[in-house]
Amino acid sequence: MKFFLLLLTIGFCWAQYSPNTQQGRTSIVHLFEWRWVDIALECERYLAPKGFGGVQVSPPNENVAIYNPFRPWSERYQPVSYKLCTRSGNEDEFRNMVTRCNNVGVHIYVDAVINHMCGNAVSAGTSSTCGSYFNPGSRDFPAVPYSGWDFNDGKCKTGSGDIENYNNATQVIDLGGEPIKSSEYFGNGRVTEFKYGAKLGTVIRKWNGEKMSYLKNWGEGWGFMPSDRALVFVDNHDNQRGHGAGGASILTFWDARLYKMAVGFMLAHPYGFTRVMSSYRWPRQFQNGKDVNDWVGPPNNNGVIKEVTINPDTICGNDWVCEHRWCQIRNMVIFRNVVDGQPFTNWYDNGSNQVAFGRGNRGFIVFNNDDWSFSLTLQTGLPAGTYCDVISGDKINGNCTGIKIYVSYDGKAHFSISNSAEDPFIAIHAESKL
Repeated sequence: MKFFLLLLTIGFCWAQYSPNTQQGRTSIVHLFEWRWVDIALECERYLAPKGFGGVQVSPPNENVAIYNPFRPWSERYQPVSYKLCTRSGNEDEFRNMVTRCNNVGVHIYVDAVINHMCGNAVSAGTSSTCGSYFNPGSRDFPAVPYSGWDFNDGKCKTGSGDIENYNNATQVIDLGGEPIKSSEYFGNGRVTEFKYGAKLGTVIRKWNGEKMSYLKNWGEGWGFMPSDRALVFVDNHDNQRGHGAGGASILTFWDARLYKMAVGFMLAHPYGFTRVMSSYRWPRQFQNGKDVNDWVGPPNNNGVIKEVTINPDTICGNDWVCEHRWCQIRNMVIFRNVVDGQPFTNWYDNGSNQVAFGRGNRGFIVFNNDDWSFSLTLQTGLPAGTYCDVISGDKINGNCTGIKIYVSYDGKAHFSISNSAEDPFIAIHAESKL
């Protein structure tokens, strides 16, 4: 079914590992390319009050500054050194962000690039976010320092030695065209020069496809993840290409309605640990099947990232989109917190694109992605009472600004959803009971 095929491209789940979020917080948000000062503010003014558990941030280490195309998002994934110096801010601003977010129970998760440096196509020089010299051709990165001895050349088995097809998993994993760091550096402490690890009150998590480990204090190498430390996630960014989780797939959907339903399904379903994307391009523009803005960087003034401003309606301005502030997505983050730990129950589907399911006696959600209306009485598993649909409105001072759903003594409720509705899904939970 098209609805469920869509779900495959939504979200990024780490089902195997404890996310180490504060108790009762079950989702994080990727504030893609935000400045550290804006993230610190967002933690305090919005994320903590709305129940978010953490923020995934863009790579904070020094990277190449690319001007053709002009300052694309991809430059953040081409490291030059491990200095905390990017267009998102400097080390002091990063430290301040980590402290302020942790103080309100929102942990920082770093999108960390530690398995390769910048690509061979980049010319030698000091065109970097902190002015450090580098020469990818000779594998010379003195600001780390790395030299040609520190890399595994010729690993990508293609004619050119570079990635020739980003849909080829083997080529992408081998990271042709970008110097690959020897695996020995994950064990001897040199990678601890990634200073935003233990020194900043955070922990780096390394993903190698088999197990989770974490970067211990300076020079101590890797160890198993303790339960009382904040996590900083590390992943192979290029592994994520084509899976809806990487920077190249910030927003795959030009239909905002479908996007909100898919994120709603992800947040309602008990599987995994969920991450919401918050971007700056919506809708995406396509010509001949190609995204014409594929490499566009964040809103900026001559390369300087713009401040994230908040409009009177609480939605972002200044060219930022901020899907995490859309009421449907924000309320589904709260839904997930409310139903945490409850079983998957009372599944319904019509064999097409109308589905519904519950989470024990704490929540119930219904979707209509068909081309006809939905009208049916379903078993919700919830206690009798009147509930506020958190997709169409909010529960405020005991009243509902949206649709009201009446659950009878036997747990059943009638749902009507037009196929032409702006948001053709309904969600109720224990804390939305009036």
